[in-house]
Amino acid sequence: MSDYAKDVLVDASWLSEHLNDESIRIVEVDENPALYAEAHIPGAIGFDWQKDLQDPVRRDFLGPQAFGELFATHGVSNDHTIVLYGDRNNWFAAYTYWYLKYYGHDQVLLLNGPREKWISDGRPTTAELPSHAPASFTAQTGDDTIRARREEVLAAIDASTKLVDVRSPSEFAGEVISPAGYEQEGAQRGGHIPSAASVPWVQAVREDGTFRSAEELRKIYADKGVLSGDDIIAYCRIGERSAHTWFVLHELLGEDRVKNYDGSWTEWGNLVGVPVETGP
Repeated sequence: MSDYAKDVLVDASWLSEHLNDESIRIVEVDENPALYAEAHIPGAIGFDWQKDLQDPVRRDFLGPQAFGELFATHGVSNDHTIVLYGDRNNWFAAYTYWYLKYYGHDQVLLLNGPREKWISDGRPTTAELPSHAPASFTAQTGDDTIRARREEVLAAIDASTKLVDVRSPSEFAGEVISPAGYEQEGAQRGGHIPSAASVPWVQAVREDGTFRSAEELRKIYADKGVLSGDDIIAYCRIGERSAHTWFVLHELLGEDRVKNYDGSWTEWGNLVGVPVETGP
C-alpha cells in the first residue's frame, strides 16, 4: 500500500496471518449489527455503531470516559493496534477509525475491503464471541482539528474552505431528502450546502470495496477543485460516508487540513435559516 500517503491499510492476507497476534484487536462495526452474530472474522469484537458508539440521550459522541470504558471492557488497551472493518463498504469502520483518531488513538488500521469481500473470498469466519480480559483504555481530549461543527460549515460557505458533499447525486440535488430505509435520519429540507462540490464517496472504491490507487483518487478530487491547498470539510447524511471520504483525503492522500462534519445533512437540513441549494 506504499503509494498512499500513510500506511493505514492492511489487506486480507496480512490480517489472516495476524489473527492470533495479541498486540492486535480486530473490531467489526456494522450498519446492521445482526451480521456480526451470523459470522465475523475470528477474534473480532463487534460494535453496534448506534447503541455502542453514540450517546444514548443526545445526538453526539460518547464522552472520553465512556469511550475509553467501552474499549477497555472489550479487552482493548491503548497499547493495542486496532484493525477495523465492517459492512457497507466499511462506512462505519471508517467512521470508527476517525472517532478513534479524534480521541487520540493513533494505532489504528483499516482493512482494505469490507466484510462482504472477506466472506466472498472464502476466508475464515466464526459465530463465537471473543474472550478478551478487560484492559485499560484512556481517551484523550477530542481533536477538533478533524471534526467540524455547524458554525464552521456556515462560515465556510463564503470562505476558501472546500465543502465536499459525498452523498449520491440525487441527495445532493434535493430529489431525495433521505434514502428509503433511513427516514428516521431524515431532514425537513433536501438539497446541499451552497458552494459544496458533489463527489460521491463511491467513486473512491472499486467494485469489491477496496480503495482505488492514490493516483486515481487524487485525480477524482483534483478534478472537482477539492485538492487546492485550502481547508476541506466533508459531509453526508449522518457522518459515516463523509468519514470514509475523510479517510481517503486525510489518510490516503495526506491532506492535513480535512474535517468531517458529522452533523451532516440530518442536522443542516433541519436547521432554521441556513442556506440551502437544490439542483445538480
